[in-house]
Amino acid sequence: MEPTFKQSEENSKGLIEMFFGEDCVARMTFSRMDSSNVIIDHTAVDPKLKGTGAGKKIVEHLVEWARSKNQKVLPLCPFTKAVLAKNESWRDIIRK
Repeated sequence: MEPTFKQSEENSKGLIEMFFGEDCVARMTFSRMDSSNVIIDHTAVDPKLKGTGAGKKIVEHLVEWARSKNQKVLPLCPFTKAVLAKNESWRDIIRK
């Protein structure tokens, strides 16, 4: 089963949620710096999914979203920062 994603943003705060069926299995919070830059504050994945690649899936969604909206990402969350650093082809979205 492929995950589905729900994204919301209010004022300068945002949330990306990943679902398998009806179950929310991962969440990523962000803060907007300006119209084209976001800070990834925190990423959380259901502990039952540790080692399954679920965390990478929500980061992949972040990359797709950032590219489609011409956004740059400042990953303060250690998990997201590490996942982004492992994939050279994703470096275009990282704010320097």
